[in-house]
Amino acid sequence: MSHYYENDENLEHNIKKLEFIYKDQTIILYSDNGVFSKDRVDYGTRVLLNAVTIEEHYKNVLDVGCGYGTIGLSLKKAYPDLLIDMIDVNERALDLSNKAAQENHLDVNIKSSDVYENVKGNYDLILSNPPIRAGKKIVQKILGESIHHLNNHGSIFVVMQKKQGAPSAKKYLEEVFGNCEIIKRDKGYYILKSVKA
Repeated sequence: MSHYYENDENLEHNIKKLEFIYKDQTIILYSDNGVFSKDRVDYGTRVLLNAVTIEEHYKNVLDVGCGYGTIGLSLKKAYPDLLIDMIDVNERALDLSNKAAQENHLDVNIKSSDVYENVKGNYDLILSNPPIRAGKKIVQKILGESIHHLNNHGSIFVVMQKKQGAPSAKKYLEEVFGNCEIIKRDKGYYILKSVKA
């Protein structure tokens, strides 16, 4: 059994071209076997992107668990001045992100990292649609360690379904940051936001 949050080089390829519209901009994406939501951009990612407000002081952004690149590439297309780093543990997903970045002529930094392992420096904004199936330990690591990679007044936005633990994730973010608000609820998806004081 192959999981999207692991590397499985033996998996057959079935590359698909997807079109995604964000802020009236069309982005070309590529998906394949072995990546999350291979047939279409998942609903949670759409809700997250539509809920995020890009504040004036946001200069650099980290997309954690970027998959085939929807979040990072959409933001770069809509806000070209943002410096965007995208990380994932799945090499196939990273290859697809790179292919889409080239196709859309977007200058982003895409690299392999197991959660924050290869992340240097801090960010004004961290975004994640965390890999729920990778387990609570990994999800908590993405949430909890984000505070060490945010600038002061920086924010993390996370999308999670209520039934997959959004209320407990909110509680955990409150423990880590001292704050967490639900900025949107949509069909069982919660968008959680915490700010580093």
